[in-house]
Parts: sequence; structure tokens; C-alpha cells
Amino acid sequence: MSDAPVPAGPDGVPRCPWALSTPDYVAYHDEEWGRPVHGDDALFERLSLEAFQSGLSWITILRRRPGFRAAFADFKIASVAEFNGTDRERLLADTGIIRNRAKIDATLANARVLAAWAPGDLDTLIWSHAPEPKGRPVPKTLADVPAVTAESTALSTALKKRGLRFVGPTTAYALMQACGLVDDHLETCVARRR
Repeated sequence: MSDAPVPAGPDGVPRCPWALSTPDYVAYHDEEWGRPVHGDDALFERLSLEAFQSGLSWITILRRRPGFRAAFADFKIASVAEFNGTDRERLLADTGIIRNRAKIDATLANARVLAAWAPGDLDTLIWSHAPEPKGRPVPKTLADVPAVTAESTALSTALKKRGLRFVGPTTAYALMQACGLVDDHLETCVARRR
């Protein structure tokens, strides 16, 4: 299965196999995944959603993203940093998000930590861990795509040293993929040819 050619999507265009199970995935794959994301708030959102995804399917998070954005003030770091106990209880009762106490607490704690950073610090820190694109082989199959790399381990370590939670190496690598620090679209995927 891992050596199979990149399958065609509903429109006959070849895409990464993971993107073909639902129209939501096709849109996410084509319009977002692997494209560069910059800005502290935008990266805080992606980091938070990747943490919420831990142990779950990404489609669960993707389909609840509007609910997450509404619940977490569009992931504006300054706003979330001001959330109090009442907000925490509201989040724990919100059926539009994943009501995991540890992940909610980590998101609130991370916002408070990040609110004390200078503007652009999160963006700079994350992007400083982007590997040299020419040093990475282009993946031909899903088996060629790692779950953790030396760079994601270093990013995880750097984020933890600065006080962030729920940022393990696998979560850090998923963030790197989603935000365009690495391009893990398969060799014959239409998105790699953009």
C-alpha cells in the first residue's frame, strides 16, 4: 500500500492519499496544509489545534475548528491570556470543541506565557526550526513521511523551555507540516507542483 501511486481525487487530480477520504480533507489539503503560516496569533491557533488533535483524528479538529475559533476568541493571544475561571468552565461545557481539561488548561496557560513575549517572538522561534528544504528528500509514498524529526524535537524542546505545554515532538512536527516549514506533499501530488 505504501508504494502505491498517488491516487486521484474526485476531480481526477493526484493528491496525497490521506486527503481523499472526505471533501473537508480535500479542501484542507489543497488550500492550507503545507502552505507557510506566519503571525503569532495564527501560529498559536495551529499550535493549539495540533495539541487538541493529540490522540484524535485531525478531521475531528478540522470539523470543529469554527467552534474552537468562537470559543477561544479567534485564538488572539492577548484575549485568551485574559480568560478566567468562568471562561474555563464555559470551555469545559462547550460541545463545539474537544472538552479535554488538560488540553484546555494547556491552551490557556500557553496564551498567558505567549502574552509576555515580544510581538513576533513565536513566529521567529517556530520558523527558526525550519529545515533546509534542499536537505530533505521529496517523499514518494506516505512511508517516506516521518512523524518526528530532529528539527521537531528541537522545536518541542525550545517551546517547552519557554514554558509552553502540550508541545511534544510529534505535535511540533504536525505543526511544521501544517504551517509549511516542511513540504510533505508526495512527489506526484498536485500541491507539490504549485
